Amino acid sequence: TESRGAHAREDYPERDDRDWMKHTLAWLDGDGGVKLGDRPVHLFTLSNEVKVFPPKARVY
Repeated sequence: TESRGAHAREDYPERDDRDWMKHTLAWLDGDGGVKLGDRPVHLFTLSNEVKVFPPKARVY
């Protein structure tokens, strides 16, 4: 388990990018049911005009 930002948890104070750097997705299937999945976070840009912004820990 891991959490980010406003969903921070005291029992998981450190990021776990190895296991949790992904986007969570939700969509409706053909029967109207909700499906959940994920996809990797892309750590590149689509243009050389934009620099990559690497992930970093949020410090409050």
